[in-house]
Amino acid sequence: MFKDTVIVLSTILLLQGCAAAVVAGTAGAVTAAHDRRTIGAQIDDNNIEIKSALALSEIPRLEKYANLDTISVNGIVLLIGQVANQEMKMQAQQAIENVNGIRKIHNQIRIGSNISITTKTHDSWLTSKVKAQLLTAKNISSNNIKVVTENSEVFLMGLVSDAEAAIAVELARNVSGVERVIKVFEYL
Repeated sequence: MFKDTVIVLSTILLLQGCAAAVVAGTAGAVTAAHDRRTIGAQIDDNNIEIKSALALSEIPRLEKYANLDTISVNGIVLLIGQVANQEMKMQAQQAIENVNGIRKIHNQIRIGSNISITTKTHDSWLTSKVKAQLLTAKNISSNNIKVVTENSEVFLMGLVSDAEAAIAVELARNVSGVERVIKVFEYL
């Protein structure tokens, strides 16, 4: 009897993991289907982000002392984070310039100390608040706007119309705690 109970419970636990995987996979597929980028462009963007991270990690000085991230939407790359000086900022950009598929780089690296975990947590909260505003807004497709927050600066990326960009910027500017909104849009 005990053995049967353990088998049943184990099966249930394993199936819960499968259910979560199915839900996550379905959510990803729905998001991908509503994205204005082709599936190929979405895959290319993912590859650009991975290859850029690898290129940056190959420079010991950047790997050890900098806090850097790359986000790609349709081959347009946002390079963010913190470095100690202008030389390191340029070195980071040069490190990713030869990554295949990049059409343009927006180097928004800030010179200064790396941000704290508290600031990163606050940034995640701001991103959530901006996304919630976009999700409930009329005349805008929030699926086509990527929101990235770094040190209370909100970066908006995606393939959008002029009207969608204006709405998104206005919504983001009015979120409490957002210090600056930077557009990295590609216009339709």
